[in-house]
This record gives sequence, C-alpha cells and structure tokens, in this order.
Amino acid sequence: MSASALLTERQTPIEFPHPHHPASMRNLAAMTADLTASSRRCVHPSIVYLNHGRDIMQIQTQVLNIGADVAKDEIVVACSERSFPVRKLANQRTALLAFLKGLPTGSRIGMESTGIYNELFASLAHKLGFIVFVLNPKDARHYAKGVGLRGKTDRVDAEMLARMIAHEHANLHIWIPPTPEQREIDRLIKRRAKLSSLRQALGMSLKGLDGFKTDLKTLRMRFDQVIAHIDQRVKALIDANPDRKEHVMHLSTIYGVGPVVSAALVNTLERVPLKNADAFVAFTGLDPRPDDSGQHRGKRRLSKRGPSELRRLLYLAALSAIKTKTWRPLYEHYRDKGLSSTAVIVILARRIARTAWSMYTYKTEFDPGRLTKGLT
Repeated sequence: MSASALLTERQTPIEFPHPHHPASMRNLAAMTADLTASSRRCVHPSIVYLNHGRDIMQIQTQVLNIGADVAKDEIVVACSERSFPVRKLANQRTALLAFLKGLPTGSRIGMESTGIYNELFASLAHKLGFIVFVLNPKDARHYAKGVGLRGKTDRVDAEMLARMIAHEHANLHIWIPPTPEQREIDRLIKRRAKLSSLRQALGMSLKGLDGFKTDLKTLRMRFDQVIAHIDQRVKALIDANPDRKEHVMHLSTIYGVGPVVSAALVNTLERVPLKNADAFVAFTGLDPRPDDSGQHRGKRRLSKRGPSELRRLLYLAALSAIKTKTWRPLYEHYRDKGLSSTAVIVILARRIARTAWSMYTYKTEFDPGRLTKGLT
C-alpha cells in the first residue's frame, strides 16, 4: 500500500515545490513550521508530512554527507547537500548527541584524525549507526589541492571534507572503533616509544659532560622503571583475553619478533580485517610507491601510510632478525644484488609483516625453511 493511501484526513503530504497547494494561512503556517523543524533536524525537506493529529508518520529523508573539522574545544560541521548551514558544536557529549540524533539514518560522517580529539565524536556517531570515516590529514590536504581550494579555514575544511565523503566514500575505509582494551594497548605502545626516544636523546645530550654520569644513570634507571611498568600493563591486557594471548605467543615464534612487536601486530590485526598480506603491507606503509611517467622510471619510495609506530617496530624487528641464522642468508642474498642495507631491512620488515598476517589469519606455524626457498 502506498504512503499516500495510509494518510488520514489530518495528514496531508506536501511536496516542494507544489504548484497547486492550498494557500490558506493555516497551511502556510504549518508548512513553515515543518520546514523549520526539518532544518533543525538536519533533514533534507524532499518530502515532509503535516501532522495535525496524534499519529506521526515517518518522514522520508535522504542520506546526508557530513564533514567535521575537529578541534579540542569545538567542531565545525558542514553538509554537502546543504541541508543545514555550517555550524559550530561544542566538542562535548551532550552537544554532539543532540546534533547526531537529528541526522537521517545511514548518513556518512567524515573527519580528519586529530589524535584523541576526534574520538568522542567518531565513537558517538558509530554507536548511533552512522557510517564514520576517520581520514588521514595528508589525504584531505591533497584532496583540497586537487579540487582547487585556495584557502584554509575551519569552515572551508568542513565543507571540503563533506564534499570528499560525498564523492569518494565508496573508495574509503569505514572507521572501525577499537575496544577499550585495544585503545589502551595502542596508547601504551606509543607512550613506550616516546619514552624510549627521550631516554636515548637524554643519553646523547649528556654524553661526554663531566660530573653528570651519576645523574644520567639515575635518570635512565627511572625511565627503565616506567617502561617496565608499561610492559607489565600491556602484558596484563593481553593475558586477560585468551585468544589475544594465544595470538601474541604464536607471532612471538617469528625470529626477531619480540613481545612488544607481537602485541602491536595482534592489536592491529584483530581490529582491522584485511583480505590479504599485500593489503596488510600497504596498511603499514611499507609498500613501495612507484614514480613512473612515460619512459621515466623514478626511484621507488615507501608510501609511509598507516600507523607509523607499527612501521617502526617492524623495521626494528627486521634489524633484530638479520642477526639470526634464519634471516641472515636472506639479508646477504639481497645485499649481494647490490641493494643498500636499509633497503634490505625494509624488504625483511615487509616479509615479517606478510608472515605475521599469514600466521594470524590461517593459524599456521612459522616455517624458517620458506624464507630461503627459491633463492638463486
């Protein structure tokens, strides 16, 4: 049965524009009220029903594409369909929920990754059933240049993101929210990396200075204590989940992969489903980027997309792996071909990533013999 057949005498559909709609003052006032309400709800007024009785019919709406420029205290939102004017929202739960509940079901929301500032908006939108895209700021910047934007303001960025989502959503990865445990493990691993970097920088800055040897030793011990505390917390989070613990122990059998690298690998693989090993390598940013045009064959460079800390850990795992009898022949094989040491280590890092994906996905065992199989 059509929607018009279900309408009661007190429910009259209005389609805009309508050349023969009654022009009484009562109907004009009702039309204005419904348009104002639909604007507040961020609903495109393609079809709106007047409801003078107690029963309210569901309004037909279209999917909207929303762009959000996120900052610490406020979020600027824009709609590619122009269903509502560009507005500012407080980056707080109450204000964001009020905005999201007015959007049509199935709408798409895009925002740049801004560390922790976008997490609340993205999580609330995903929980309410919207399709969320958390974009790499580099991608958004290149898109803005590609469409010819000359300026950069919060409003311009929000409108650009809405336009990008409207045109490119089919080629973008939908954001998958991490569990609280996954988010904590990710943050702990990143903080650990920062502490390790500061520890090394501190040692370099005080090296060779007389009278600071004792102070440097004390500081290093304190850094080591905090890092050890982080390792204990990561281990506790892993041990709390039997499946995660099994996967971490399984990947730790790869020569060169320690507890930190295996924890980072499992934390990524269990959250982001990837269809093959090549996709995982590309996700880590270890894939070579071609630079060819006509007869020109440019130098390949890493794309360096995706999580930088996971990429760094895979590189360190490869550095450790080349010291073992298992990986050393592979390292020397590529070195004999004239590749630089750094290039070979990157190749081995990719190999470790592929091996980890295969072992995690198919639950296979690490087979050292496959590494050198087919080498000539």
